[in-house]
This record gives sequence, structure tokens and C-alpha cells, in this order.
Amino acid sequence: MSTRQHFYRSLIKLPLSLFVRSSSIPSNPVQDLNLDLTRPIVYALPFSSQTDLLTLQKSILQLGLPDPLGSIKVGDKLYPRYVFISSGPKLFNPASDLPEHTMTLFTQLLRLHQQDSELDIQVLPTTVLWGRKPGKEGNNKPHLQPLNGLQKFKAIVTSGRDCLVRISPVVSLRYMADNHGTDQAIAHKLARVARIHFSRQKLAASGPNLPDRDTQFKRLLQSKAIEKVIQDEAKARNISVEKVRKEAISIMEEIAADFSYNMVKTGSRFLGWLWNKLYQGLNINNAATVRRLAQDGHEIVYVPCHRSHMDYLLLSYVLFNEGMVPPHIAAGINLNFFPVGSIFRRGGAFFIRRSFKGNKLYSTIFREYLAELFSKGYSVEYFSEGGRSRTGRLLQAKTGMLSMTIQAMLRGLNRPVTLVPVYIGYEHVMEVSTYAKELQGKRKEKENAGQVLRTLRKLRNFGKAYVNFGEPISLNQYLNEHAPDWHESINPIEPQKPQWMSPVVNSLANKMMTHINDAAAANALTLCSTALLASRQRALSREDLERQLECYLELLRNVPYSPTATVPSSSASELIEHAIKLDKFVTEKDKLGQIISLDRQQSILMTYYRNNIIHLFALPSLIAQLVVQYQKISLKQVKEQVRKLYPFLKAELFLRYEVKDIDSMVEMHIEELVRQQLIIQKESQLELNSARLLQVNLLARTITETLQRYAIAFTHLRVSPYLDKAELEKQSQVMAQRLSRLHGINAPEFFDKGVFSTLFNTLKAEGYFDTEGQVVSEKIEDIAMDLSALVSPEVKLTIEAVMNQ
Repeated sequence: MSTRQHFYRSLIKLPLSLFVRSSSIPSNPVQDLNLDLTRPIVYALPFSSQTDLLTLQKSILQLGLPDPLGSIKVGDKLYPRYVFISSGPKLFNPASDLPEHTMTLFTQLLRLHQQDSELDIQVLPTTVLWGRKPGKEGNNKPHLQPLNGLQKFKAIVTSGRDCLVRISPVVSLRYMADNHGTDQAIAHKLARVARIHFSRQKLAASGPNLPDRDTQFKRLLQSKAIEKVIQDEAKARNISVEKVRKEAISIMEEIAADFSYNMVKTGSRFLGWLWNKLYQGLNINNAATVRRLAQDGHEIVYVPCHRSHMDYLLLSYVLFNEGMVPPHIAAGINLNFFPVGSIFRRGGAFFIRRSFKGNKLYSTIFREYLAELFSKGYSVEYFSEGGRSRTGRLLQAKTGMLSMTIQAMLRGLNRPVTLVPVYIGYEHVMEVSTYAKELQGKRKEKENAGQVLRTLRKLRNFGKAYVNFGEPISLNQYLNEHAPDWHESINPIEPQKPQWMSPVVNSLANKMMTHINDAAAANALTLCSTALLASRQRALSREDLERQLECYLELLRNVPYSPTATVPSSSASELIEHAIKLDKFVTEKDKLGQIISLDRQQSILMTYYRNNIIHLFALPSLIAQLVVQYQKISLKQVKEQVRKLYPFLKAELFLRYEVKDIDSMVEMHIEELVRQQLIIQKESQLELNSARLLQVNLLARTITETLQRYAIAFTHLRVSPYLDKAELEKQSQVMAQRLSRLHGINAPEFFDKGVFSTLFNTLKAEGYFDTEGQVVSEKIEDIAMDLSALVSPEVKLTIEAVMNQ
């Protein structure tokens, strides 16, 4: 290093330490980017800048990576550990192309791989971003621009606290040398690859240029679809075109977001304070997958589950702090009240009416606005359930927004569109007590400023929150597989609804919801709630609760539900201690030890948290219930009964296993239950282990209420085979309410009409009705007898008594 460089670095270290507070994305690059620290690393930066280099150095050292200002040794020679792809601009000169010394270094490093077959130098593209404010629409400057000295000084002073160090996926020089050679042309190609990384890093971090709202509205008014509907409306209502056009502008004002980076940045700081006030920690998983999609230029559509009003705030905060652009969010018009509405709008919310069926003007404008967002490259978020889940389970998806997403693709989008399912979970949902009241008949309170203030006054520690990004779904690939001719329906002017649309959207919605559940986060409260609610008295000794949690944890760890689901790393004892501190349980001590229980009100509320993860235990719980009820049962019988019941569980709980794979999954779970000594296997015979009777009973009861509900519906169909869907749902719901009162079933979803509706639809899909809509009596009788054996004698008697009235 020259004396001049050393002096300059010493000179700028002080102002950098005063003005710059950078964050690094990803925060765990070794794991997220699969870095091998035993192999040499060379950092590639876009422009020659000692300021960027020193800022990078500070972040890199905090991440535990090698010092960029060090050197790598190959053979007897030392090589620099960093390289600039461009010389960068001087005060009066623009940036130059690839510097000669960079070209020389890349060529030398590539040739070293020719000489040493074991060598693999990793090139790590890194960018230091001074602020992430997007540009204005109409600005054709490149996303990533070099800064001269004065511009850099201004950036340090104004954006030093908004500095982001982004690290891209590694480029292997071994791969380059083996597949492309080691000559000078390959060195040029390597530099081009690095430049693409840099440009994508900036675009993924700041997003596309933002539109001027007036300009955006004028552009929308000029679309042929909106112009046509305006003309049609004027003619149909016998009013002037200008009057309809004013209505159209008014609708655009009502719908459109007014995204402000300053609002997002300020909001992020406020939300950082809020989360620290509310939660003991945010657990974020699989964000690296989403970053890769953003850097690869995908149009991302986030589809989270909807537990709380906190969801959209939490997801936007997480994305911003993971180095991505917060999405434009489809929010219900009920949230557009003063002063929250304008804040949400500037944070990226666009508002949608609950229903606009029959309003052609509104529906066309909304569809065109959504297509505009996609065409300009803004990520979008919508809650496919349509509203917040009051029971803690996923609701059946509303498919309107999904249909409009595919219709936007049929306008001829150039980029791939990818759905990113998101599981959001909490150890405490602020609205959970309100949900319980609503399920008991209280009217939903309209959102208003007073409600927000009352909520803020109740701020306290709510445990942990979880944001798990699920497995992405490529819409282009999905359409290629399920509607191979979909490209023929592309029409950039008029939206199309081809015949394949409805069945494809319905199956896609089911897959989307399944991927959300795949990414579930088990935690202290959900696991403790599951165990305590399975106990008849809603109470367990500390020792029994600990053993039950150990059973759950071993099941989830040894037979993982999915690659995206997460399981706590803490021990059962640590989880219980954490759950007790959340003040949800009644804890008492006697001479024999500690008893942990739920009072009646908390029992109702805790069903919400159990329902968040009930799908994780549906299959092992059903197996346990079969063994418990039959005492001794063959493996063949277990598989047969699971195969019959699984389609109903799969439809209701969005389970991930395909029916063809269910036998192997049953075997894996039985193997784990045997390993835990919950059941005993003698050749092909399964039986209870009396020494672990409590644990296997608690596991079995997790699915008991679901089986009771099925028993109600199938008994109705067996006795009255001519019931139509509406009557079956109504009568099943009435009987479920009776059962709930008589047997102390606290779960609000036990008599939920929507659950019975899903059951009826599955009956049709699984052939329990013939082509003429008549009940197939033999199949109904068969499964009704199976279910009768799986419910308790007292529940069976109640069902029979009601049926005989």
C-alpha cells in the first residue's frame, strides 16, 4: 500500500466513525451464501473508493470474515484481497472502465487455478449503498452510480446512518476456470458478472423508480381498458364522459398508494422501538431465498397468513431490514381512517373495497392499477384469506387477488412472477381476546383512531414473533404445468378469463396455503398450549408437561414436517420457563411439585395458539389415536384407516403430504413413536406402552375434536343420506354446538360452519357422492363405523341420542 493511500485512510477513519453506522445484508453470510472460510476470498467492489473499502472492512470484520485489507497467499506470492471493477469518478472526470490492475489480477488468479487443481478462490461481490432512496420515474440514470469526492462526502453526512453493505452470492473462480477457461476474455466476463451483481443489488435494495401520482393517474386513464369502461359507463348511465372520468380519478385517489421512502425509513425506526417494546425477539427464517429472487429480477408477490393487524407492519419492517424493498400492500378500505390511512398509504398500502362485484368501473381501475404495479416492478403483498383468522387456523383462500395477478401476467409481463408464502406467528396476538368475543357472537368493532390508542396503551412484552418465508411458487412454471397453452391467452389490452382460469387458480390457492403452513414456527406457547389443552382438566404437573414437550420436540426434529418449518432449539424445560413468564398459565405448588394449568377463559384463548401448529401433529396424533382406541392394531389397519381419513385432514389443515406418500409417512412416524417408547411394535402389530400412557394419550387427543366433528357429519349422512350441502352444514353445526356444551369443548372452530363446508367439498372430491349427487352409502357406512370407533363412548352416545330425537 502506498504512503498516500495509508495517509488518506487514516484521514477519513475519524469522520467515518462519527457519521457512519452501517448494517450488513445478509447478517449471516457464511450460512446464507454457503461461504467456505477455508478457501481464499477476494472482495469485488463496483468503484474505486477508499471510503467504501473502509466501511466494508468494518462490516466484514464484525461478520467474522477475512479482512479485505489483508492479502491472500497462493504458493509463494501474495495477492490483494479486494478489487475494484471500475476506477470510479474523480472530481471532474467520469468513471473509467475496467482498470488495468483489476484485469491483471483476475487473469493471474484464473491462471493459478490452471496450475493448482485444488485451488478455489471465491470472489464475493459487495456493494456499499449510501441510502436506499429510489429515484423518480423518468430518471434514466443507472441504478448504481459512482460518486465523486464531493458527492461521497455529502452521502456520508446525510446517509451515513442509512448505509447498507450488501453481499452477493459468491462466484467460484474454480468453476469459471473449469467451465470457461483462464484467458483474458474470461477475466472480462468475470468483471461483467460482477457488474450485473452490483446493479441487481442496488435495484433489490431500493426498488424501481417511483411514479408521480398525477402522471400515474393520467397514464391509467389512457389505458384502453379504462377508456372503454368510461365510455360504456357514460352511455349506460346517460351522463357525460367527463363526469365518469372524474369518478375514475376519485377511485384512483381512493385506491393508489403514495409510497414515500422517508416514511418507510422513519417508520422502520419507530417499528424497531415498538418491536423491542412488544417482543423479546424477532425470529426470521429463509429470507436469503427471497433476496435471491429479488436479485434475479423476479416480480415478487408476498402472500402471508393473517393473524393480526401487526402482520403488514411486521413484514414490511422485516423486508426493509433484510435489505429488500417493502411491498405495496393490498389493505382493506376499513383501514383508511384518519390519521392511520395516510400513513399506511405512504408506507405502500393501496386500499381495496371488501366487495366490488357489479361495479365495472371500480373493478377495471383496480385491475389496471394492479397490473401497473406489476409492470413497473413493484413487489406486492396481499392476504389471501381476506381477513384475520379468528381461530388461529388458516382460512380457505379468497381467490380474487390471485386471479387478478394471473390476469396481469396475461397482459404480457416480461419478468417471472413468483409467489412467496409467509408464515407469521406470535406468542401473543393482541386481538386474541377480541376474536374470542366475536366468535361468541359479539359484533366486530369498526377500526378507528380510538381503537389504535387503546391498543397502544396496552403495550407490554408479548414474547417472540416469527416470520418464516415459505417455499416460493413460480407462477410461470405453475401455468406451464397446469395450463400449457396459457401464453395464447395473453392480451395486453383486454383482460382475459380463459376456461382454465378458475380450476388453475383454485388449485394454486390450495398449494399457496399449504406452503404457508409448511413454514410454521413451533414455539414455547404453541407447544405448551397443545399439551395443556389435550389434558382433560387442562392441567399437568411440571414434570408431565416437560415430558410431553420433549415428545413434541423429538417428533418435529426426527421427522421434520417440512424444510421451511422451524422448531425451537431450546430444551423442554427452557420452553416451559419462557411460557410461564408470558403470564398465560396458572401455576401452583403442592408438596409433590408444581402444577401448570389453564383457567376456563385462557383455555378458550389458548386454542388459538394450538391451532397455529395443529397441522404439524395431525398425522402422528391420528396414529396415536388409532393405537389408543384399539389398544392393539396391525400396521396394515393403521395405514388403511389413515388413508381414508387423510384427504379430509389434508383439505381442512392444508397438510403437505400427497396421498400417494402417506404410507411411507405413517411408517416414519410409527418408527419415531416406537423409538420414543410411546407404542410397542411386535412384528406388524402395534400396541400401547402402559409406561408412557399419559404421553401417548395427550398426543392422541390433539386430533380428537377434529375426528368428533367428522363423526357428526358422517353420522348425519348415514342416517339422512338425502341431505344437501346447506342442510348438512346446518345440522352438523347444531349438533357440534350441543356436543361443545355437554363435553366442555372450548375450541371455537369446533362448530365453525366453514369447516363443515370444507368437509362437504372433500366428500364430493373423494367420491362419497356419485355423479348424480347421491350418497354412496357403502363408503359413508364404512368410514362412519371407523370414526365411531375413534371417538369416546360418551361422545358417541351423545351423537346417537341427538340423532334419535
